[in-house]
Amino acid sequence: MASLVDLLTTSETRPRVVRACCDLIEAEVDSKRGISGIAVKAGYRLVRAVKPTMVGEIVERLLPEFSEAMEPFYAASVAAAEAEERPVSRVFAERLTRDDAAVAEALLQVTDRRAEKASGPLLKTYKKLRGSAHDHVKLAVPGLARTISPFV
Repeated sequence: MASLVDLLTTSETRPRVVRACCDLIEAEVDSKRGISGIAVKAGYRLVRAVKPTMVGEIVERLLPEFSEAMEPFYAASVAAAEAEERPVSRVFAERLTRDDAAVAEALLQVTDRRAEKASGPLLKTYKKLRGSAHDHVKLAVPGLARTISPFV
């Protein structure tokens, strides 16, 4: 069985996964409303103002770590798909969506480790948004499931 990292980071697949994830991030930011939405949008604008290509570069750089963080969900999905004789992609999307809180936490552990190495306005923005990040990422997990499941 190929790992999720292997599937999502091949030279053929990786650029498409990165683009799909960037599109998902844009859609998620655009969908935010209220006071927390204002903060998310302002943070995203800051990141884009500092470096317009930064989001894509970050997704590119973190894709292996994010994939590794989701590996347990993928491995369980492969086993379930074989037992149920169902497509892995469908079972994986369902598992990610069902376990959205655990998936969000796994992904945020990756960004938390990276944020420890950051400084300046990006670190300040990350710290400001981190308190509400779990809820935002959890809400984005179904979209993430739809985004990456076709690649498995």
